[in-house]
Amino acid sequence: MSFWNSMRISASGLTAQRLRLDLISNNIANAQTTRTAAGGPYQRQDVVFTPQGQTPFNLPFKTASTGLISRAAAPTGGVQVAQIVTDTTPGSRVYDPTNPDADQDGYVTLPNVNLVVEMTNMLSATRSYEANLTVIEASKRMALKALDIGR
Repeated sequence: MSFWNSMRISASGLTAQRLRLDLISNNIANAQTTRTAAGGPYQRQDVVFTPQGQTPFNLPFKTASTGLISRAAAPTGGVQVAQIVTDTTPGSRVYDPTNPDADQDGYVTLPNVNLVVEMTNMLSATRSYEANLTVIEASKRMALKALDIGR
């Protein structure tokens, strides 16, 4: 793997985990939001990642101009955001007849955000981000060492 490939792969991981952290922060910030512009309580969001530059089952693929390209020539590695999904699991209902968002029975539907899950996801995203930074630093040190050897 070349220096630039490792940097590209790690950079895609940094970008993906930053987006994941943004979504987690948004979920935590809206953990008590019982009314949104769309109506109803806030629904938590999550991100779905897919491999970057991969074809299904890593098979060779065709292009219009050159025909068949081997797996070795195909750009592989890294991660990309496939989509941001909304969790439609219903939130818990609590009895609070004084709340302006209460239904006719006095119950308020809360967002489906579980702070324990969000904090666990935040730790995972932070660790992944740090791991990608470590790879970038190691790649940079190896490249500098190779330049020193070449002198």
